[in-house]
Amino acid sequence: MQQEVGDGGAGWGQQPGQQPPVTPPPQPPIPPAQGWPTPPPAPTPVPVPFPGQEPTGHIPLPPVAPVAPGTGGATLAVLLIGPAGAGKTTVARHWASTRPVPTAHVSLDDVREWVCSGFADPQAGWNDHSEAQYRLARRTCGFAARNYLANGISCILDDAVFPDRPVVGLGGWKRHVGPHLLPVVLLPGLEIVLERNAERSGNRRLSDEEVARIHGRMAGWYGSGLPIIDNSHLDVEATARALDETLARAITAPAF
Repeated sequence: MQQEVGDGGAGWGQQPGQQPPVTPPPQPPIPPAQGWPTPPPAPTPVPVPFPGQEPTGHIPLPPVAPVAPGTGGATLAVLLIGPAGAGKTTVARHWASTRPVPTAHVSLDDVREWVCSGFADPQAGWNDHSEAQYRLARRTCGFAARNYLANGISCILDDAVFPDRPVVGLGGWKRHVGPHLLPVVLLPGLEIVLERNAERSGNRRLSDEEVARIHGRMAGWYGSGLPIIDNSHLDVEATARALDETLARAITAPAF
């Protein structure tokens, strides 16, 4: 008779009455023999980036360039005001030539002297002829300054601007250059400007009376809110440094 296969029957390949084989329990790993070093663990594989893929992790940053003191690399339009003998032209030229960025210097007196025949000599006094040439020179300086600024070049102008005379006042300069113009007054003592004027020659030298009159009118800038630098005891380099520090403060907190 054929034996049926059920839940309690013997398994396939097992004879009736035969016990199933017993599986031995797993054995612990055999420790290495005395004196044999334990093999180090396998290193963790480092993923290799695909071509064109940047690896993750630390990214070195370029070194930060030191910040230049004072005005640094700012593009500025500056008007240096002062009486004859204050050192405006010398200081302006030195400041422009020592900046870390391109900077031009435009002197009103130099532009006025572009007129050769028919030049209105300031030693002859102020009249309609000299006023017309002054207006023309100021417009020319303003055009040059705007052209420099439009091409990313800073510009400093110098002029003996009077606080009590609109025709040679600050408003005219701002109309020609722009409202962003930064004026700074250079005003040493009277005895200093008299000494410096005495060292001049040609039409740049004025009489002592004219120098004293101009210097007295420049005193009107006190109380105007414009920054004033007394360079009576400063050399050119120190004055230019004081000018740059003054302009740096004006950039961060303009008060004029």
